[in-house]
This record gives sequence, structure tokens and C-alpha cells, in this order.
Amino acid sequence: MKNPEEEDGGGNKEECLYLKGVWVEMQRNGSNSSLTQQLGERWLTLMNRLQEDPKIAQVISTKVGQYLRSRPFLALALLLFSAMAALPVGVFLLFALITIVMSVVGFVFFEVFLLFIGGMTLLSVLSGIALFSLVVSVIVTGVFVTIPNLLKRYYPHVTKRKKSEEEAPGLKQQ
Repeated sequence: MKNPEEEDGGGNKEECLYLKGVWVEMQRNGSNSSLTQQLGERWLTLMNRLQEDPKIAQVISTKVGQYLRSRPFLALALLLFSAMAALPVGVFLLFALITIVMSVVGFVFFEVFLLFIGGMTLLSVLSGIALFSLVVSVIVTGVFVTIPNLLKRYYPHVTKRKKSEEEAPGLKQQ
């Protein structure tokens, strides 16, 4: 690595920063030097803030954290994969949640529809039974009223015989 103040042949100064085990080199030339310096300072501030965070320090102290710290390319690849996979996973979870909600709502509507159809069928069957019993009642009542009247009118001797038999046992007993 070059010294921080070492000049290369083109007159550009390179600034090297050692950041928690990683050398960061920044080119300084012309108008880009202040922009590069600002970006470098922001990056360092962000990295210091992240490394001082107790949650991140706890993760880095684990075996996986130590492994990823020793392999920054793999850590960057894992970070990029996690960041890029967040949107598709979130969309899938949203789709699953919407599907579950729609299934529940659809199931409730389907159950209500089935109950409505069942209720209408029951109402129709009960109405049919009521109409059938009314018709049977009218017919049976008509039969009970008309048959004795027909017998009295066309067969009076049959009804008189019954009356005389009913009166005869009472006369014999006296």
C-alpha cells in the first residue's frame, strides 16, 4: 500500500484511510477532490456509526459475523442479495396475505350464499308441506261432512237403523 501523502507520477495525491481492517483509497485531483473527500467522510461516519451500534456489534461477534468480516466480498454479495431479495419476498408475502384474506372473504360469502339457498329451499319445502296439509285437511273435512249428508239423503234407512239400534238398548234396560 502507498503512504497517505505519497504522490504518483501525474501529480495526483492519493489518500489512504485504514477503516477497521480495510484500506480505503481515495484519489484527489482538481474539482473532484472536495466531492470525494465529502463522500469519504460520510462513508466513514456511516461505518463508524454502524460499528458502534450494539446490535451490529453483537452480530459481528458471532462466528458468522467473524467469517463475513474476514471475507468482505462475500459480505457485500450477501448484503446485495438481501437488499435485492427484499422486494420480491415482500411482494410474495403481500400476495399470500391478500390471497388468504380473499379466500376467507370468499368462503364467508360462499357460506352465506349456501345458507341463503338452503333457507330458500327450506321455506319452499315448508310452504309445500303447509299447502299439502291444508289441501288434505279440506278434503278430509269435506269427506266427513258430505258422506253423512249423502247417506242421510240417499240412504235414509241406513241412518234410521243406526238410530233405532242406539235407542233400543236404552229401552230394553228400563
